[in-house]
Amino acid sequence: MTVRVEESFEFDAPPATIWGFIADPEWRAEPISVVDEYESTGERTATWHLKLPIPLIRRTIAVETEDVERRENEYVRFIGESRVMRVQGEHEIEETETGCRLHNRFVVDGKVPGVERFFKKNFTDELDNIERAIRDSIQE
Repeated sequence: MTVRVEESFEFDAPPATIWGFIADPEWRAEPISVVDEYESTGERTATWHLKLPIPLIRRTIAVETEDVERRENEYVRFIGESRVMRVQGEHEIEETETGCRLHNRFVVDGKVPGVERFFKKNFTDELDNIERAIRDSIQE
């Protein structure tokens, strides 16, 4: 089973401000509750270490992520690979009259039972965490 999630957020900030957040793999990892730690491994790569509350997974899972497409101040698409799942995320910024809209799309393909069920149940909360982190970064 594949989990697909889409959600958009409105910001009273220019696209370049939101780009600063979504273009950084570490900033994207920070608000995700199951990311125990992360490390930058290159200009467009990072490793996210996930602690998934799934019975078959008893240790941290390393997800190797890479930004595979970028258009500055507009769009970033990343792929994450691990032994338990494959994730693709897209963030697209659309300019509006008062700022911008951030469109978020994620697809998770689990390789271990329970992975899709976990993300299907928790994706909305994780997207809320991302939105809150972006709003907090704008206020600083």
